[in-house]
Amino acid sequence: MNVYTSDVIIVGSGLAGLMAAELLSFHKNVIIVTKSEIEHSNSMLAQGGIAAVIDNEDDWRDHFLDTIRAGCYYNSEDATELLVKQGAYMIEKLEALGIQFDKNKDGKYVLGQEGAHMKRRILHAGGDATGKELTSKLISRVKQHVPIHAHVDAIDLIVDNNRCIGVMCIDENQQVVQYFAKHIVLATGGAGQLYSVTSNDSSITGDGMALAYRAGARLADMEFVQFHPTMLVKDEKGAGLVSEAVRGEGARLVTEDGKLLMEDKHELGDLAPRDVVAREIYQKVSQKQKVFLDIRSIKHFEKKFPSVTNLCRKAGIHIEKGLIPIAPGAHFVMGGVETNAQGRTSLNGLYAIGEVANTGVHGANRLASNSLLEGIVFANELAQTIVHAKENVLKPRMSPNVSSIKNYSHPLPTKNEIQAIMSNYVGIVRTKENLLQAMRWYELYKPLIQSKQYYELTSEEHTIRNMLTVGYLITASALCRKESRGSHFRTDFPLSNECWLNQTVYCSINKNGPFTLSKKDFVSNFVI
Repeated sequence: MNVYTSDVIIVGSGLAGLMAAELLSFHKNVIIVTKSEIEHSNSMLAQGGIAAVIDNEDDWRDHFLDTIRAGCYYNSEDATELLVKQGAYMIEKLEALGIQFDKNKDGKYVLGQEGAHMKRRILHAGGDATGKELTSKLISRVKQHVPIHAHVDAIDLIVDNNRCIGVMCIDENQQVVQYFAKHIVLATGGAGQLYSVTSNDSSITGDGMALAYRAGARLADMEFVQFHPTMLVKDEKGAGLVSEAVRGEGARLVTEDGKLLMEDKHELGDLAPRDVVAREIYQKVSQKQKVFLDIRSIKHFEKKFPSVTNLCRKAGIHIEKGLIPIAPGAHFVMGGVETNAQGRTSLNGLYAIGEVANTGVHGANRLASNSLLEGIVFANELAQTIVHAKENVLKPRMSPNVSSIKNYSHPLPTKNEIQAIMSNYVGIVRTKENLLQAMRWYELYKPLIQSKQYYELTSEEHTIRNMLTVGYLITASALCRKESRGSHFRTDFPLSNECWLNQTVYCSINKNGPFTLSKKDFVSNFVI
């Protein structure tokens, strides 16, 4: 068995993980572990941009209010203030790393506007390929001084005396590999692949959330899953993401009979918060009606949106006609592994950053282009924390022993079966009956979901286990929250309830499923 030790192990290779690796590598030994190629992440697919207050006519308070409003006032105000205040500083830091943001002939930033932003504050790099530009630049830097172990699948965290000390993995030859470090960082992204139509990379299956849950760390807000309103669709299947920036430049949502979909539906019209727009489109699609983005008002569309143009061409969609067929798709999980602003989880030695983490900055519904900002801001906070942390002496124990890994003989469902359950019963619009039907299905696999036992499974089977775990947590959390707020909409509780503003649905394997506690009870106490 191969064993590696380091100061820091980062699981995942998206923007947050890469940024943390870059900043930490000057002070610590770092190893990145990623389940596929390092280039495979949601960050690489991010078209929109990165929100930051850099214009003289803008103010961090405005960005703060936009974020809070989009999050349906469920956000952590302290974490959100930190996020928006750090925007301009982190843009400078990215530019110092060699990233070039789009500017006009006068050398000023070209600022875009997206849904629920009251001002133009979205920076882009490479037009509609911002995520790719940022991630590629960081990959080229990180490769020079950080070992990257690709095609290594993290299957469980190693916990000793209530502290996370390592990660158990299997490599591409299905051999067990163990990694030990003083600091274990989850940067594995979200869980979009739990749904049939998603903007997420094929590798994004909720792995980090499942790992943390089995290790005993606490998760929160798992019921809040954002659906992006405008996924390109071909033959009723997702074919890629159409950036919200397209609507920011003037595109309109129209029905197949040419009517404006969002007219009189929200004060911001086509640029209303994502949950509002997604539900309006969902209603039409569920009635077997088609919805389109009308891009005929956008001049030089191909030049402004090369990524969207290429997606359409690959799907056989002729953008010359000016209509792009769209439907909502799973996009972003606001919930995740509960952390403070420095990435610390409820389990000593374990940290989480990026979409896998729940810092509270997104509330019940993420504001457009705040995800890339979140990734770099909290990677920076994490790096500073680890650099200045009082070091404990690491005494790795070679546990679990390979001989202690048990066989699991019961048949597992397929990815398609899990996706069908989540899409049909735990999607954009939820009902008690549908959620209970999904829960009854997940109950069949509860022993596997809630067991801390190490099982001898293939990489594919471990992925299924993780998808089952996160699907179960989302479903159970959605049953717990008896209101509608942001991305969580229940027809049996269609209104928001003031009482739920101070309640959070937490998930812990140490308890019998999800449970609720006051947010105030949690702020200063990480012990259940």
